[in-house]
Amino acid sequence: MDELRQTLPMIPLDKLDQITRRFEFLEASLSSGASHQEIATLSKEYSDLKMVVREIAAYKRALSDLTEAEEMLSDPDMRALAEEEMPGLKSQIPLMEKALRFALLPKDAADARPAIMEIRPGTGGDEAALFAGDLLRMYQRYCESQGWKFNILELQENDIGGVREASIHVEGEGVFAQLKYESGVHRVQRVPETEAQGRVHTSAATVAVLPEAQEVDVDIPMSDIRIDTMRASGAGGQHVNTTDSAVRITHLPTGMIVTSSEKSQHRNREIAMQVLRARLFDLERERVNAERSADRKSQIGTGDRSERIRTYNFPQGRMTDHRINLTLYALSQIMAGDLSEIIQSLTASDQAAKLADTDT
Repeated sequence: MDELRQTLPMIPLDKLDQITRRFEFLEASLSSGASHQEIATLSKEYSDLKMVVREIAAYKRALSDLTEAEEMLSDPDMRALAEEEMPGLKSQIPLMEKALRFALLPKDAADARPAIMEIRPGTGGDEAALFAGDLLRMYQRYCESQGWKFNILELQENDIGGVREASIHVEGEGVFAQLKYESGVHRVQRVPETEAQGRVHTSAATVAVLPEAQEVDVDIPMSDIRIDTMRASGAGGQHVNTTDSAVRITHLPTGMIVTSSEKSQHRNREIAMQVLRARLFDLERERVNAERSADRKSQIGTGDRSERIRTYNFPQGRMTDHRINLTLYALSQIMAGDLSEIIQSLTASDQAAKLADTDT
């Protein structure tokens, strides 16, 4: 046991006991006829702790088994059995503790929420707009592969089919937890369709991923907004509304502007308010996070959205994520929506950084 304590910081058992007692309290409360609102709140915490408590029980059993095996060493009749069991326990316990420490990391309360994703072209003119459209299709394919609902709230295109602005609502299990790492500047290096001489150009698009906010999360007094109706502009043909159904909402305290140009003015108001709530909720989250930590470099998914996070190099078939120095030569698969390896690597890196912070 002493060897284990020297190789890996042990989790205080009183902390684990406290978590177990909290779980038992929640279990008893849910069985005692709480109100519907209390049940909804308690059920979420109970569900989050259930697997953790199982890991705690297994971890404590392994520690107890190791202690018993060490005591058996002094018994000649049991010594051989103890020597047989101890190597397995000594290799198993550090792995169990590592898994448990990850499970005990503070959770982002927004991780389970649906997300609002916004995609816009950056530098690069028409090529940037075309790349923004490529990103939109990439995310749609990824979300569909996860079984998530991918609903385009607002889509404005230019004359050649590029995206000038897109807002998407994504709903499903663990949506924000995975997609939050996509916020930032995505740079592309390729020969544009409009390039006659075959030269490689560099352009960019920006992605913002915001946790969906409910009315209870963000109170927006009507006195804080101005709502204007207007005729939608678009690429022509069926994309242009012939009535003044498009809606633009201006949040007066921040100057934030949100537009929606579907056919229904009522629906446009709903969409614009949904996006505005998400932006204001995210703004408040950023403020709170900044107050909690002056140095947020380790928080991979919540950094400055003006930061260049990724480069897509088409001539070499290469994707590089600059935050974790991950390079994959599988660009065609990635653009087809295969983002799992990237997101898993970013999640693991973020967890490792947070774990290191808890050890300092």
